[in-house]
Amino acid sequence: MTRITIGQYYPADSVIHRLDPRIKLGGVLIYIMSLFFVNSFWGYGIAAIFLGLIIWLSKVPPLMILRGLRAVLFVLSFAILINLFMTPGQQVLFQFGFIRITAEGLQMAGEMAARLILLIAGSSILTLTSSPIQLTDGIEALLRPLNVIKVPAHDIAIMMTITLRFIPILADEVGKIMNAQKARGADLDTGGFIKRAKSLIPILVPLFVSAFKRADELATAMEARCYRGDVGRTRMKEMRVTRVDLIAAGIMIVYAMILFSTRFM
Repeated sequence: MTRITIGQYYPADSVIHRLDPRIKLGGVLIYIMSLFFVNSFWGYGIAAIFLGLIIWLSKVPPLMILRGLRAVLFVLSFAILINLFMTPGQQVLFQFGFIRITAEGLQMAGEMAARLILLIAGSSILTLTSSPIQLTDGIEALLRPLNVIKVPAHDIAIMMTITLRFIPILADEVGKIMNAQKARGADLDTGGFIKRAKSLIPILVPLFVSAFKRADELATAMEARCYRGDVGRTRMKEMRVTRVDLIAAGIMIVYAMILFSTRFM
């Protein structure tokens, strides 16, 4: 969990960092939806090339993105195995007893692996190139039309941003608690899966205590600064859509159209 990159911010001077947060949020939504729309490896290849270009433009170290994928390696492996062995098909590639691998299952497992990797890496780019304030302002601006039906856009934006920021903080706290438990003689790395899962139970209590303590400290700090939501709130930097933002939006639309066309190729 200490390798989680979602929720972290990587400061750099790049064209991706300078984009309007509303454009980046819309672009990430388009990118995520496109991954669930693709049905061929050609489409996943185009999405991977596009994501690689975005990472290069953002000046975020690729190793940092890859390090974030290691945190979800178990979930990724589980999804691949489920699709590999549970997908029925006509063309059998391997069979031993009740274990059966088909060409359709192999293809489904490959598509699921590509989809999860691209999804996590693409989502990480949003938080790595956007500060918490930018994310809050962007989410609030996109949800502002819902104020007509009494939806608290600002409160929702604040909650989503705080949640994203708490992910790396809690991951770091887990690492500290595990090191403290190991220093006291706790065995967390040996034994079978069930034994290792039971050994993690003593970590949950101090983790929840620390999480509630941080939440209480955050609430106290916000009250001490006279935080009252969006009532009378002003911004030091107003969001403005520039020509670069419009070009980025146009590129995302072209990318979506190209990916849409691969479905019928």
